[in-house]
Amino acid sequence: MQTSLLSRSLALSLLSLSLLTLSLLTLPAAPVFAACPPILDFESRKLRSQDTVDFCEAFEGKILLVVNTASRCGFTPQFKELEALNQKYRDRDLVIVGFPSNDFRQEFSDEEKVAEVCYVNYGVSFPMMAESSVRGDNANTLYQRLIKASGDQPSWNFNKYLVSADGAKVLHYGSSAQPLGSDLEANVIEMIGQRSSLGADSVN
Repeated sequence: MQTSLLSRSLALSLLSLSLLTLSLLTLPAAPVFAACPPILDFESRKLRSQDTVDFCEAFEGKILLVVNTASRCGFTPQFKELEALNQKYRDRDLVIVGFPSNDFRQEFSDEEKVAEVCYVNYGVSFPMMAESSVRGDNANTLYQRLIKASGDQPSWNFNKYLVSADGAKVLHYGSSAQPLGSDLEANVIEMIGQRSSLGADSVN
């Protein structure tokens, strides 16, 4: 009798263990998140601020449009269309980032004046970084990577680099490329569509 009870207890224990193992095997796998693309492993100080932006932390998973800007250039009015592009697609994970640069001798040395042009004169609301070099040996680290990935360095102010959300694709556009109604905007829509196929919202 005692042996029978022990056998039954052992059988129940083994059954419970089997059920527990089965339940663990059928649990949904935890989501695996890709590491931040190496191209975004970069920090920069914000314009007219002591705060810094960690690009991995701030922009991971976003479509990035990086623009080297200048306050005294014939292309400076593009700030207006860049802001319009920002307003149109920022809710679809497009982020525009401006990098003021004096590489072409058309930027103020005074950050207050730089900020006044973009924030006051053109109403820019997208992130603007502190002035830095964007070409040659002194180019900041992000621009070095953009140049390497695209094969093109900025030829003038308001060159543009469009970076896919996974960081694998970098497209370069010259100064004359308009933000709206252009191949640039078409490529933005295409990259948003690629995100849509992975579960993000589609473009209307």
